[in-house]
Amino acid sequence: MNIEAIVFYILLIDAVSANVVVRFGRDWYLRHFRTISRWFPPAEGWALYYLALVLWVGSLLYRAGMLF
Repeated sequence: MNIEAIVFYILLIDAVSANVVVRFGRDWYLRHFRTISRWFPPAEGWALYYLALVLWVGSLLYRAGMLF
C-alpha cells in the first residue's frame, strides 16, 4: 500500500464522519465544541461536497491502479 492510498483512506474516513456528524450529531457537535462551531458550523452542503471530492479522487486513484 502506497502513501496515496493511505492518505485517501484517511480522507475518506474524515469525509464520512463529517457527514455522519452533520446528519445525526449536529446538537452534540454544537454542545461540545462551542468555540469551534462558531468558526466551522456543521453544513450539509459542504460535507456532501467534501465527500464527493474525496470519492472522485478515489476513483482517479482506482483507475491509476493505486488502490487495493
